[in-house]
Amino acid sequence: MMDLLGYGAFFLTTALIFSLVTLGLNLQWGLTGLFNVGLAGFVAIGAYTSALLTTPDDAARLGGFDLPILVGWLGAMLVGGIAAAITGIATLRLRSDYLAITTFGVAVVVQLVALNAQKLTGGPFGIGFIPRPFGSLAETPLLFNLSNLAVVSVATLIVYLALEHLSRSPWGRVLKALREDERAAISLGKSARFYRVQAFAVGGAIMALAGALQAHFTGFIAPDNYLPALTFQVWVMLIVGGSGSNLGAVIGSILVWAIWAGSGALTSVLFSPEQQARAASLQIVAIGVMLCVILLVRPNGLFGDRPRRAGFGKRAKEAPGESIAKS
Repeated sequence: MMDLLGYGAFFLTTALIFSLVTLGLNLQWGLTGLFNVGLAGFVAIGAYTSALLTTPDDAARLGGFDLPILVGWLGAMLVGGIAAAITGIATLRLRSDYLAITTFGVAVVVQLVALNAQKLTGGPFGIGFIPRPFGSLAETPLLFNLSNLAVVSVATLIVYLALEHLSRSPWGRVLKALREDERAAISLGKSARFYRVQAFAVGGAIMALAGALQAHFTGFIAPDNYLPALTFQVWVMLIVGGSGSNLGAVIGSILVWAIWAGSGALTSVLFSPEQQARAASLQIVAIGVMLCVILLVRPNGLFGDRPRRAGFGKRAKEAPGESIAKS
């Protein structure tokens, strides 16, 4: 029973870290309409930044400033936000598939730098001995996992409430208007590029925070942790939960991660060790089937934005331009 509770806490901690990445993506895509498929790069930036700031001094590489963990997390958000802002300034003139190709290229560059800059990132060997919150409880897995779950839950709740507030603020209404009708927003004096760069930077900072939390939760990071499969997982989580919904981003992350982890455990039971490498592809199949079913039943996802019909005698929904004018 204790082992089951410990695994449940471990599972929820991992799922909530994914939900942070999905919340950042939801701000960029669901709220603003920015097609970012390079999110693995910003997660990696956050993980490596926090690791370099908080690990002990190591003669084999740069960094190792041995700073507190909280400083590492704040530094990860700062560096991730700046990197996302620079990427946004350089690429947000592009649209749809061209923006997707460019952001994917940014993620590939980050992963290759992490793989080859051995004096900075440890190269393919990664960075170990990353300090873990409540590391003194590591010998008691249940207490350790519950303590980390509490920390990640608080971080996720803070980000969730902040994004909920921002989405309802004048700033959030401008982002929605740019997503729905850019010309109408620009005609009312709103700078499309300025607001898009802001949204891209905030989303990148949230993704970097998720990377930092994951690095300190596991205690080790390597370039193989930030392959394109991570981007695929997070996009599926957002689509399943519902683009445009912060609650959907969290629930979708937990649901997809449950299917991913469950299918992995099932293949390890049903297949022999010699066949498990091939059977691992069944995880992708399981996610694909689930995605098809949900899109057939709920095309906008579980909690996605659905068009609302104005009732008889009630005022119709405001047009995007009207909501901007009020802001």
